[in-house]
Amino acid sequence: MKKIKYMLIVFFLCSLVIQGCKKEEELGSDPYADGKAALGIGISQTLLPVPAEGIVGTTVTVKATGLLPYKDQLSFMFNGEKAQVLSVTASEITVKVPEAGSTGITSIAIGDQLILGPQFTVTGIIKNDITWKATAGTNGYVSQFYEMQDGRALVIGSFNNYDNKGIVTNINRIARTSLDGDYDRTFRTGRGANGSLSRVIEIGGRFIIAGGFSGYSQRTENISNITSLYPNGAIDTIKIQTKKKPTLTDTVTQKWFPKFNGGTNEFINRIYPHQGKILATGNFRYYVKRTYDKDNYDFTRDTVILDSTEIRQILRFNLDGSLDKTFRFDTGTNKGKVSANGPIDTYMHTDAANLEKLMVFGSFSTFDGQPAGRILRLAANGTVDQSFNPGSGVDNYISSLTYNATTHKYLITGTFTRYNGKPANGMALINEDGSLDESFNARSFEGGYPAFARQITNGLIVVGGGFKKYNNVTRNGFMVLTPAGLLAPGYNATGPFSGNLSDVIETKSADGKKALLLIGGFYRFDNLPYNNIVRVTIE
Repeated sequence: MKKIKYMLIVFFLCSLVIQGCKKEEELGSDPYADGKAALGIGISQTLLPVPAEGIVGTTVTVKATGLLPYKDQLSFMFNGEKAQVLSVTASEITVKVPEAGSTGITSIAIGDQLILGPQFTVTGIIKNDITWKATAGTNGYVSQFYEMQDGRALVIGSFNNYDNKGIVTNINRIARTSLDGDYDRTFRTGRGANGSLSRVIEIGGRFIIAGGFSGYSQRTENISNITSLYPNGAIDTIKIQTKKKPTLTDTVTQKWFPKFNGGTNEFINRIYPHQGKILATGNFRYYVKRTYDKDNYDFTRDTVILDSTEIRQILRFNLDGSLDKTFRFDTGTNKGKVSANGPIDTYMHTDAANLEKLMVFGSFSTFDGQPAGRILRLAANGTVDQSFNPGSGVDNYISSLTYNATTHKYLITGTFTRYNGKPANGMALINEDGSLDESFNARSFEGGYPAFARQITNGLIVVGGGFKKYNNVTRNGFMVLTPAGLLAPGYNATGPFSGNLSDVIETKSADGKKALLLIGGFYRFDNLPYNNIVRVTIE
């Protein structure tokens, strides 16, 4: 009986506690209820402005209450950029889209209070290309969009789903498409690659794919980051008779192996056709190949011997995968040249004047044992090209380098602040001889750095990165500059960009308009969800 009485008392006390908590919760007020902000101002984030979109200079009316007492103190902004206020009434505010305005959330600032409003779309020269077919994009990074000689394209990267066509059966890191993004199901990749792909080229009647993978389709081993494919997407294989232990009575002694017998011990970042062979670059240390016709040390099992040769960051393969020891290799020590003392990336020239010369950039202070300020050029024979003279180079990391064959300029981005001792704030245009083009002047960045940039044919510069402002103007990760480094009029109305670009490709829409294909690892463009690949028109 005492036990029952005790339990009732506990139950009663718990009920009081719960009721007290409930009453305390009810006493609290939701600071965002009814869209009411501090200062007694009400502005809906869902009720669209009138009009809901327009160009710079458009007059826009937004429904808002409680603004009259603050009409001489408030600032109205389009995606962080202050607008001209034309009128304020008890129920609305009328403003004009400012020159620096871009797509995004509107807001009202009064002192240190910020009240968010609805989204407004600022229209400009850059528009979403409605003729692009792959509207769902990919579910992983896109490293390359390779236009094939037959008018189709290969899309490669780290994804296993392309345009929602890989929901049932994965599309692992490689897809064939039309130039407008339509997925081609006839490409026979099987299970595809079991790791990320960085590059693909066509050479010798085959595709060569490279990246960080050890298997492709049914060949789940004996691949070291590079292999060759037939034009239909199937892996190029060869039947080889391997050594087996003496006691083995099995008569089957031949097995299928990848025909391209060669690779590296680490990720391959770039591959290029080079004098009829394959030049590979990355931050690997060893070339590797497999031997199938020798006994292992104790004669106990079928034998696949992995041999390695030291050659850092830059090497050239013959078309069968063997190491080309005529390129950047010392046959006396049986080693490759030492290359850079830090991470590198590369760009290879295809223009006639500099054909097959290799730009090397990244974060290093020596190359082949000699001082190097994070950038240099190699001649076609693999030696340092002395006609490119960057002086002391840059004072910090270079994240990207692109080349414009029309303007004959290199464009670099990164975390550097100086180039050959002269100011260069995260971006610089470089002449072909390595000197700084001082007609371009990068302004200040806030919130991050430019990670990738490309100067397109008309001289304009497309930039992506983690920055929030450029030259004190809100630009959320994406912008277009003039050749002098100023924001290009009409090209900077797009809203927030979230992620990184791997490339900007000049192309055309299906209806013949000038267009840019943007690829990389991003999930938002112009404040709308886009996954890693999108095409925009620039007319």
